[in-house]
Amino acid sequence: MDCSNHHLLHLLNQQVRILNKQINDKLKDFGLYTSQWSVLYCLYKNGPMTQTAIWQYLNVEAPTVTRTLTRLEEKGWITRKPGVDRRARIIQINESSFDQVADLADIIRTYEDEELLGLTKEEEHQLRSLLNRLGTKE
Repeated sequence: MDCSNHHLLHLLNQQVRILNKQINDKLKDFGLYTSQWSVLYCLYKNGPMTQTAIWQYLNVEAPTVTRTLTRLEEKGWITRKPGVDRRARIIQINESSFDQVADLADIIRTYEDEELLGLTKEEEHQLRSLLNRLGTKE
């Protein structure tokens, strides 16, 4: 049987799709999708950031982050404020939404623990190490 990387990458992609679908189910009650949650979690973890810092951190295109931020702002999750540079915008979680984001982080963390339940600590460490190595070869 051919065990080329194409099959491995396809399997990885399929597993990510399944996990994202399950996370979307968890986020549905909050009116969010995984892409929106990624931005909120980035801000929760790192504090206020510029729009540029967010798309660089998430490794996505700037217009994608702009659309996501617009939706999150319309839903009242975030606020955009002028930065030091007139063109830069500082993005932060709304004070009124911060506790809800913390609750969501706990829900997602619990889900992650449940999904990794079958892995030993050594396997989890190995998976984390392998995932960090993917895509880093120049």
